[in-house]
Amino acid sequence: MPRPEPTTARGEETRRQIIDAALRLFEQNGFTKTTMRAIAGEAGVSVGNAYYYFTSKEHLVQGFYEHIQALHRERVEETPRGDSLAVRWQMMELAFVDVAAPYHEFGGKFFAIAAEPTSPLSPFSDESRPARQASTTIMSNLVIGADVKGDKRLMAALPDLLWLAHMGIVLFWVHDRSPGQERTRLLIRRTAPLVERIVALSRLRPLRPVLYPALDLIEELRN
Repeated sequence: MPRPEPTTARGEETRRQIIDAALRLFEQNGFTKTTMRAIAGEAGVSVGNAYYYFTSKEHLVQGFYEHIQALHRERVEETPRGDSLAVRWQMMELAFVDVAAPYHEFGGKFFAIAAEPTSPLSPFSDESRPARQASTTIMSNLVIGADVKGDKRLMAALPDLLWLAHMGIVLFWVHDRSPGQERTRLLIRRTAPLVERIVALSRLRPLRPVLYPALDLIEELRN
């Protein structure tokens, strides 16, 4: 089981130092060939100290996931949200692209491991639950206060649905080799109005025979 995370400023600095060292080595040598001993050496800490903060390489990557979510949340909170869901969703996704930009090369090389269904590093794994919940909370806060009305069932499920859409954006971002990932930014800008339009249209009663079975299926697959 992961140890409790350090709460002191010095502990957080050491933790971040180990994560940065690990990311450099993962990018240089690959995840499989990188050892905790090598990470400790790169970070300038003892092997025992590295294991104190992270019990395994997988736990270390989970720490990276949570760090990215914290950066994303901070950037979203610093950015004016606007009233419409389209503006809020676009702002939120562009904020992710900005904070994740320094890790784009790492993300591309790491994708093959994280995409393995049985990997604890999959964003859908139990081990990734804290980072997934943190991201879903960002989506929930995005919906609250947005100037859009939709079907009640859809609105209740919307944070989770937006997180799934976010995963699609992340997958596109991983494979995006355009300068500054401009193609991903274009995808976000073009998709944002569609997200709001779909939510608004969900209020139409004739769409319920299609909408509700889709929501039922998503709920079944989550359980």
